[in-house]
Amino acid sequence: MFEIREKPDKVERALLVRFYFDPREAAEAESLLAELGELVRTLGIEVVESVLPRCREMHKKFLCGTGKAAEMAELARAHECDVIVIDNGLAPSQQREWEKLADLCVIDREEVILDIFNQRAQTKEARLQVELARMQYALPRLTRMWGHLDREGGGAGGQGGGGAARGMGEKQIEVDRRLANLHIDRCKRELEAVRKQRKTQRKERERFETPHAAIVGYTNAGKSSLLNILSGADVMAKDMLFATLDTTTRRIALPDGQPLLITDTVGFVRNLPHRLVEAFKATLEEAVLADFLVHVLDATAPEIQRFHDTTLEVLKELGAEDKEVITVLNKIDLVTNPEALAALAATFPSALPVSSLTGEGMDALLVACTVVLAHRVRCKHFRIPQQRADLVGLLHREAKVLSTDYEGDDILVVAVVPPNLAGRLDGFENRPA
Repeated sequence: MFEIREKPDKVERALLVRFYFDPREAAEAESLLAELGELVRTLGIEVVESVLPRCREMHKKFLCGTGKAAEMAELARAHECDVIVIDNGLAPSQQREWEKLADLCVIDREEVILDIFNQRAQTKEARLQVELARMQYALPRLTRMWGHLDREGGGAGGQGGGGAARGMGEKQIEVDRRLANLHIDRCKRELEAVRKQRKTQRKERERFETPHAAIVGYTNAGKSSLLNILSGADVMAKDMLFATLDTTTRRIALPDGQPLLITDTVGFVRNLPHRLVEAFKATLEEAVLADFLVHVLDATAPEIQRFHDTTLEVLKELGAEDKEVITVLNKIDLVTNPEALAALAATFPSALPVSSLTGEGMDALLVACTVVLAHRVRCKHFRIPQQRADLVGLLHREAKVLSTDYEGDDILVVAVVPPNLAGRLDGFENRPA
């Protein structure tokens, strides 16, 4: 029986292929193929050639016709490639047929993205999410991939108590699938425990009712750079796809003194595998739970409209489509053509031009955040007796103190107060004349 071969330890040369079936799809197919090239190069693999064959109809065996598949396999061998990467999704049976034909490792876009995520994941939560997605992808492709788990469980004798021993008449592939499903279940339980912990942390945040914004957008649009310049954080920000997968939350102060929690989220791509959307819900739920979103667009991207639409589609799938959104055109310092600037302004009339490199537009962005949260602001004046210094300490801990002064035996405090705190200080409010 032919088995899907595992990728070599070191893959250096790749042939990229995307098939399209409708002439009207040619431009989008070319763009998706170019994006696949970026994804593959992110893994440190050289793209030796990218080809975009048009097929008259879809075939069950190879997706394309047998002749076209043979042509692609021969091209890969001529270039001495280690792998063929097909941008279209491949069914496990199609992957087997391709590898049998080419005698090479053959993967699709989903596996490329999974490999990138596997490299980038840092926190326990992200690693669990990646592991779950990879196992769910691999399950229908199993070919003795889980033998190491069998050994960990006590081997054929079943002495390890891991439930991995092969029963009478049970084929190895059945053992492998059973082990994989057990592994998936364990991963889901651990991920659920992490989600509960995040929920507890979120409740702690909500106890103080601090407003929360999530930065969303296409990968490599500059989300992490934007968070860095707004908060003085040091989140990894590189010119590569999926530079960071883990959410980072920082606290900033808005111009009116109100605090704001702002979170960087994982970037989106077109054709993001559905299982990744599912596996990463614990990360992306920051976008669902935020009070509003900051949607970052790369002003230099030729397909900025497609990237905009992709992000909105994923947000809709997550149930966050009704959130109030501040749209920003990042990297505006790199757009020097007046016609290009005019086109951007016409396409995104309400978007704020910003640069996370030069700082341009950051003040306007902070003001826009303030406007979105204007209904929450409660700037109050208090006259507090000095013997109630505990209340002043409370304001410093849980509110934003704008000024402190002294008059006789009283402390005069001006502060932006969260709603849950305002009632505890009603008796000390000092309305200005």
